[in-house]
Amino acid sequence: MNWLAIAAIYRFEMNRFFRTLMQSFLSPVLSTSLYFIVFGAAIGSRIREVEGISYGAFIVPGLVMLSVMTQALSNASFGIYFPKFIGTIYELLSAPVSFLEIVIGYVGAAATKALFIGAVILATASFFVDLSIAHPAAMVAFLLLTCFSFALLGFIIGIWAGNFEQLQIVPLLVVTPLVFLGGAFYSTSMLPPVWQKITLFNPVVYLVSGFRWSFFGMADVPVGWSLLAIALFTAACLTVIWWIFRTGWRIRS
Repeated sequence: MNWLAIAAIYRFEMNRFFRTLMQSFLSPVLSTSLYFIVFGAAIGSRIREVEGISYGAFIVPGLVMLSVMTQALSNASFGIYFPKFIGTIYELLSAPVSFLEIVIGYVGAAATKALFIGAVILATASFFVDLSIAHPAAMVAFLLLTCFSFALLGFIIGIWAGNFEQLQIVPLLVVTPLVFLGGAFYSTSMLPPVWQKITLFNPVVYLVSGFRWSFFGMADVPVGWSLLAIALFTAACLTVIWWIFRTGWRIRS
């Protein structure tokens, strides 16, 4: 394993992040505050509690998941797409660096950025509601797995994208709707029975449910199913990336 190459890619991507650190910090703080103003004040005044938990605290895990997923996707997709766009990816491919080392460098940096955003949102949310984390280790594990798995998906999107507009298609038109429909801001038990069953086909439900369990000890689906879902999703992404580098799809063309 060429750790020097991994560190070089990782530092390069993180330096780009630190150059816009203030923007990266202010954006989640402002967006989180707006969510609490809209959801906490407007909807929270009508829905006081969800299964014994104040509505303001209940939406925090979903809010963190929404931001972490979109940030991991966006950072990873742009990180690998930009070298393709300017042509420097050929220098990377010709270097004595394996595809695994390339993936670890880019995906690791994107996951780190998303993890930072998640921490900022949690810190901001603590000013609005009283947060208690029932299972801290599980919370960190779910957060890390989500950052890593969606950074892998973002890496695939960056390879697939043919222009900058396509980089935004999946985060805006797929991931964000799935999060909103996946119980991020409500419990699936509040839905009619038919919709509860339909919702189980939404993979984001399992991520949000497992992450919420780590906070409050309650979940819409069993925690074991949540872990299985994220494990299968991660394995699928790794398989696709392995196939991309083996065939050169959208990389060498």
